[in-house]
Amino acid sequence: MPIQFEKSFTQQEPIPETAIAKAVDVMRSGKLHRYNTAPGEESEVARLEKEFADSLGVNFCLACASGGYAMHIALKACGAKPGETVITNAFTLAPVPGAIDNAGCKAALVEIDNNYCVDLKHLEQVMRQTDSKFFLMSHMRGHLADMDAVTHLCNTYNVSLIEDCAHTMGASWNGKPSGSFGRAACFSTQTYKHINSGEGGFLTTNDDEVMAKAIIHSGSYMLYERHGTVPEPSVFDDIKLDTPNYSGRMDNLRAVILREQLKELSVNCKRWNQLYTAAEAGLRKSNAITLSERPAAETYVGSSIQFRVDALENAQDFIEKCAARGVELKWFGNKEPHGFTSRYDSWRYLGNSTVLPNTLNILDRTFDMRLPLTFNKDDMQTITEIIVEEVTHSV
Repeated sequence: MPIQFEKSFTQQEPIPETAIAKAVDVMRSGKLHRYNTAPGEESEVARLEKEFADSLGVNFCLACASGGYAMHIALKACGAKPGETVITNAFTLAPVPGAIDNAGCKAALVEIDNNYCVDLKHLEQVMRQTDSKFFLMSHMRGHLADMDAVTHLCNTYNVSLIEDCAHTMGASWNGKPSGSFGRAACFSTQTYKHINSGEGGFLTTNDDEVMAKAIIHSGSYMLYERHGTVPEPSVFDDIKLDTPNYSGRMDNLRAVILREQLKELSVNCKRWNQLYTAAEAGLRKSNAITLSERPAAETYVGSSIQFRVDALENAQDFIEKCAARGVELKWFGNKEPHGFTSRYDSWRYLGNSTVLPNTLNILDRTFDMRLPLTFNKDDMQTITEIIVEEVTHSV
């Protein structure tokens, strides 16, 4: 009888008991709102902002209601005006083009390469053609492009780089943390990310004016001095009068949950990479499966794995056969949006008729799999054995 896998691909580890106890304390206090503090008291959100900024080695961090919200106000705070063009990867998730649309901007899409990273030659071409001043770069599924080359292009063409680090919290390029290369960066703390508050996010920057605008955008009213990392009061003199409030603050309940998880981030990143290494080894047993090549300069966090099957005739049938044996795969080649997965030609609201053949060709053959920390190395052996068997039967 064929082997089956029994665990859930969407079951996360429990919130640490220390975080639960502190969350109960916050609820007992009734002080869930980030600005509900006594004189001289520092909120849980402000403490989290300090701790996350310190962990990343940047000056400022703003805790937000979601990663998508952080991207929206990062664009606004960096100066993107309605009608302007923002460059972004064609391979990303819907909140990225959604943030561009929310800022009133137009998206210019860039091809990806065989390693799921932005195609640098096409990126330069789009920079020349559009004269855009903004690149919202998605480190999709944890794949870091050559960040030295990316920052060189951005500097050459006077483009503000905003990093979407939803999948790269804890990753780095040549020892420099993901999220510290651009003018601003955005992170997610949604349930399936590297720290989990259900929903939530961060905006980080070293730019005083960007942070001041982002703080006002987030809904600080005139309480901006209560933030954990905040520019000098004089920076707000005009910004507080000229910047609209979009109300997207994080609350103390989510912050206290995240503070405890942040302490374990580096340990958990190593655990994810152990799973990734085991999954990679299992998948490489099939000559029909192609995996991305990870550059030596990249320190990644393998919380998911992507692979291609070039000779596969029926991707949907392959997915269904794996699912019947308990292995949940996502397919970015599906022409219809499904669950969390969609591709750029599903976002018709962008009004973008550009055809990106290399991206479509890669996504047509790409499968994606979560690696939750509720799995272990033995699970990876079972899962990859199932995938390899079904690939063998399907090609």
